[in-house]
Amino acid sequence: MALVLFLPLAGAVAMGKPPAAYLQFPPKTPDVPHAPFSLPVFLGLALLILAATTPILLRLVSFRGGDGLRKPVLPFPWWGWTGAGLGAASWILAWSRIPGLGGFHAHAFTPLWIGFILVVNAFTARRTGRCLLLSRTRSFLLLFPVSAGFWWSFEYLNRFVGNWRYVGAVEFGAVEYFLFATLPFSTVLPAVLSTRELLLSCPRIDRSFREWEPLSPARPKTIGLAALFLSCAGLFAVGIAPDVVFPLVWVAPPTLLISLAALRGEPHTLSGIASGDWRTAASSILAALLCGVFWETWNFGSTAKWVYAIPYVDALHVFEMPLLGYAGYLPFGVLCAGIGDLVVGIVIKE
Repeated sequence: MALVLFLPLAGAVAMGKPPAAYLQFPPKTPDVPHAPFSLPVFLGLALLILAATTPILLRLVSFRGGDGLRKPVLPFPWWGWTGAGLGAASWILAWSRIPGLGGFHAHAFTPLWIGFILVVNAFTARRTGRCLLLSRTRSFLLLFPVSAGFWWSFEYLNRFVGNWRYVGAVEFGAVEYFLFATLPFSTVLPAVLSTRELLLSCPRIDRSFREWEPLSPARPKTIGLAALFLSCAGLFAVGIAPDVVFPLVWVAPPTLLISLAALRGEPHTLSGIASGDWRTAASSILAALLCGVFWETWNFGSTAKWVYAIPYVDALHVFEMPLLGYAGYLPFGVLCAGIGDLVVGIVIKE
């Protein structure tokens, strides 16, 4: 975390930029004049993303090890129905233009995602008889405050790249902004980790990626050291040339976390692929992507929302997000899993 916070600021200072602009609170997204759309850059990034994701998608679609169905072991719990009702009511509130409710629109995101988290855990409990909410309650609850700090770090990184900003919300003072922003930020990790658990309960995902191609580097410590250096250099570059390296906001933090774990000889989100077990990695990126689709869907019609300004690839929007922007959810899922599993490990040790 210290590296994530310090390195981009150090890069900006090295370029003669005033550090105060990145440390103000409430934060104000800089009105950065981004580079215009570039077809060569768009096509290059698209090919890179396809090369990285196509094998996983083909494996998932073409695997013939089962039909992906599982007989429910429990009825759908009452609190799952409560979550569904909460989510539906919050969705209506978020998208409505009802006179007199304008002050509540900016606060619909938190109950909407609490409802989503409850529903996802309820489906998992129905399928398997257990879920994060019931089986690891302390870990599940701890994910909320950790998630708040986790997403605040991305809000900080956005001060450098200026890739998204919030519109439609009323102006708040520093204390109000912190409280009202922290609440929705706290739902990110519980949503992604709960969705990952649900995906892992699907036989198709479990069987597709349980035994796949092993990927074991010959010199893991050397690769870990190189990855650590490159991720640190990437975060430093975010403060120097944000339009050029903006994807590293999503790639560098998980690379940093995994490289540190690899150098210590500790397990991490990608450890299993050395023996051909891709379940954790695949389910993590799919969970974040699925959550991302819901995030962007519900954001699209909300009166209080976020909008994007992405250099070079700001085209083919799916909701507010440019199409290639969804690729950021893939490494983001790996990072969510790494932080979430670390929280679970801490609670178990206690």
